Amino acid sequence: VQLQASGGGLVQAGGSLRLSCAASGSIFSVSGMAWYRQAPGKQREFVAAMTTGGSPNYADSVKGRFTVSGDNAKNTVYLQMNSLNPEDTAVYYCHADSITERSWRRWRHYWGQGTQVTVSS
Repeated sequence: VQLQASGGGLVQAGGSLRLSCAASGSIFSVSGMAWYRQAPGKQREFVAAMTTGGSPNYADSVKGRFTVSGDNAKNTVYLQMNSLNPEDTAVYYCHADSITERSWRRWRHYWGQGTQVTVSS
């Protein structure tokens, strides 16, 4: 089982990026997919999360600029980031509350590898 994040890069302030995170492997289901980020010298922080049957949750710092969405059929979550500013520079990680394999093995609090987002001023 893997959570593969992609889409990071270098962008100028005011620009946009779209991150993707796909769960791969022999997967039956994935739940509670979310995005976190960690800037140099800082703790990892919550960014956005899909919720079951409800509206997505966002950190106050990204509300109105970032949009999280998902494709259940592809076990993929996206993060559209607009109006980026240098304070958004960080490694972005995807997280799943639970991943259940077809063998019924369940993984809890599963982290993917990060993707670097750098916003220049």
